[in-house]
Amino acid sequence: MTEVQISPAIDGEWSQVCSHMRDEIGDAAFESWFKPMSVRSVEQGVANISVPTRFMRDWVVNNYLPQIQALWSALNKSVTDVEVTVGNGQSGGILARATARNAQAANPIANPSAISQTASQARTAEQLGAQLDPRYTFDNFVVGKPNEFAHAASKRVAEADIPPFNPLFLYGGVGLGKTHLMHAIAHHMRQVHPNRTVVYLSAEKFMYRFIRALREQKTVDFKDQFRSVDMLLIDDVQFIAGKDSTQEELFHTFNALVDQGRQIVLSADKSPSDIEGLEDRLKSRLNHGLVADLHATTYELRLGILLSKAEQLHVELPTKVTEFLAHKISSNVRELEGALNRVVAHSQLVGRPITLETSQEVLHDLLRANDRRVTIEEIQKKVAEHFNIRVADMHSARRARSVARPRQIAMFLSKQLTSRSLPEIGRKFGGRDHTTVMHAVKKVGELSLHDQDFAEDVELLRRMLGGVG
Repeated sequence: MTEVQISPAIDGEWSQVCSHMRDEIGDAAFESWFKPMSVRSVEQGVANISVPTRFMRDWVVNNYLPQIQALWSALNKSVTDVEVTVGNGQSGGILARATARNAQAANPIANPSAISQTASQARTAEQLGAQLDPRYTFDNFVVGKPNEFAHAASKRVAEADIPPFNPLFLYGGVGLGKTHLMHAIAHHMRQVHPNRTVVYLSAEKFMYRFIRALREQKTVDFKDQFRSVDMLLIDDVQFIAGKDSTQEELFHTFNALVDQGRQIVLSADKSPSDIEGLEDRLKSRLNHGLVADLHATTYELRLGILLSKAEQLHVELPTKVTEFLAHKISSNVRELEGALNRVVAHSQLVGRPITLETSQEVLHDLLRANDRRVTIEEIQKKVAEHFNIRVADMHSARRARSVARPRQIAMFLSKQLTSRSLPEIGRKFGGRDHTTVMHAVKKVGELSLHDQDFAEDVELLRRMLGGVG
């Protein structure tokens, strides 16, 4: 890309505009939206600003462009228009423009009292919550069978004027897309309804804000702030399990927002019913809306994610490398994207093409960790914990169903998740014959077909043990 030379005078004006906007919207919002901007030119009274993505362009236009134009006009009367382009401004042309007339009312220098409501809302959201990641949008979310229900529910919530279900509760393992969807909902709502206060934060941050309010005797302010937002999104709710005071406050905040018809979105690593240490009344509230889970990724979904990510990075990924990564990095999306970033960075830094051999070399530690096979002992321990029986029962002669069924499940998972032969598995279960293992595998398979709850139990244990495929 050709370097664009900007005169010191224009550069100075832009710096002043940025300085005022930082004071206006706060450091967090400024870092997200203004830091990536750059001035391309000022010609015939039109200032051209470049941003890296279309989403950022839309956000800037809807939330900040009139203020930018008014501030710049106050510094330099010859600047009457501001336009925003995506990329280098040479492909796609002008994508948005603010005119002097549209921006006049938003000029905080000419009229100090006319600070826009959108800036105030953005500042409130950033002060209460956490910064949104510009990468986490619906456009960048790859949909597949394991996450299509959660994605559809999230889009419905983001696009609805009235909460279609309250709350929306998303749950799933680490790195499967819960946080991505929550950021996407918040981004969409802020873009479509810039006058609404949308607050996203983790349950941990909610707790620490509450504790600080207690310590500083500002609980009334805390309640007023969180109970007056239009949409509240809280990530990792499992964090407040066992923390009674925080649960109490979340419970009352939840009720206040629902009573006002405000949308609540929450996420956790387990469904509300499975989070230990959560009060029953809070579990009941969380189960009242729509609970949507994100399953472990499939091979096809991982392929789609890799191709999408490579496209965003403007990298051509060889088919063999894509298939190799999709097969080998199966734990979660975050680790998969991290692996791709390492491969691409290595190629760019050392100047070597991306090949299957270089990918294996760069990711040797990660691949070794993913190749670790689960042991039969680990399976027995996990299944025993899940069904609240002793590990010793896995080896005993007890035939009561409360023991025999978990033992059969452990045998089934041992066959599925390890490379041990049937006789070897039988020996690990108290010296049983291989035909006993065969019967257990067949029985669990049949029950899974006809009993949905049983099938979900088996699949949950399989995921907990890292057996994703």
